[in-house]
Amino acid sequence: MKRLWTLMSMVLLMSLVLSACATPVAAPAAPAGETAGGEASVSAGEVKDFTTWYQYDENNEDPASDERVGNQYLRDTIPAFNEAFTGQWNWVNQPKAWDRMAAELVAAVQAGGDVPDLFEMGSGQVTQFYRNGTMQDLNEWASAQPWFADLDPSSIAACTGPDGGLYCVPVAERPHLVYVWKDRFPEGFPTTPDEMLADGERLKGEGLYAMTFFGSTDFDGEGSTRGVWMTISSFGGTYDDGAGNMLLNTPENVAAVEFLRTMVQSGYVPEIAFAGGFQEENAFKDASAGAFPPGLFGYRYVNPLTAPNGNEYTKGNEEDMLDAIDAGDVILSTFVAPEGQTPGCEVAGSASAFQSGRPTQKLPSITSTGS
Repeated sequence: MKRLWTLMSMVLLMSLVLSACATPVAAPAAPAGETAGGEASVSAGEVKDFTTWYQYDENNEDPASDERVGNQYLRDTIPAFNEAFTGQWNWVNQPKAWDRMAAELVAAVQAGGDVPDLFEMGSGQVTQFYRNGTMQDLNEWASAQPWFADLDPSSIAACTGPDGGLYCVPVAERPHLVYVWKDRFPEGFPTTPDEMLADGERLKGEGLYAMTFFGSTDFDGEGSTRGVWMTISSFGGTYDDGAGNMLLNTPENVAAVEFLRTMVQSGYVPEIAFAGGFQEENAFKDASAGAFPPGLFGYRYVNPLTAPNGNEYTKGNEEDMLDAIDAGDVILSTFVAPEGQTPGCEVAGSASAFQSGRPTQKLPSITSTGS
């Protein structure tokens, strides 16, 4: 069943194949090799490379690599894909640095350079790609696909640009949450900002911290999409006016910033939260900080762990956090929120997209290839 699910996922990915077009152009007439209905065909015996950009590298077998989970996924999936599409497609992955992939793609499209057939993006990159003309509007094509009606409306919204265009197709959702050392909050993790401040004062008296978070400006302000955004959204705030324009000076945003400032200035957050290089994780690893609000996928990186009760999780891989959760030492929670507000969790969608100019009429036959 696991193998079948993997292949089904790859069939979906094949339905999201991209082209190496660099600038927006009108959809061209059907070239040789397409059917009269505009569908692409692969000549018998002709094997075409299918190029992807991932932050993972299937050739990196280092068990200590931060991306070992993704690396293993590609090692398992690429051969299965090539077997499923024998004689048609050959998957070629080009590993890219996670924090430079988007900028590299924008530059490549604008310069008319080589771009991948498939690019896995986050929904947070929609506006960047929209403003740079990197991706095309997929509304007409995607809405005509049989699977479109099954997509969650919120995931569609995450892929929608300021102009209403659909600039990616959602594949998965990665919610943000709070990892909590259960023993640091014997009465349960707080639900309101005031309760969080009270717990912060209590833990400070024990030489500990209430929480750590990505507070640095590292990686071009990546922290603004993590714990900071979780706080902003929990207070009912946002970063834009709903039309793609930045809007920060709102009462909700001000209240959220004041809460974070109080947490920091009161000594409830360790200084390492602002060090950069993901060093903020260390305060949770040794349990000196009681909580840590990252993305759900953070379990892959936060290890090894030492619980407040002395239990150690020292495999040095993604199993450490899972083991701590199974043992009951770590619990999962939403963030705090003022009365009347809903805790924000930042649903970051994982999606695939087409560069501008990709003739989407080529895609149906590729989709049906694996059916």
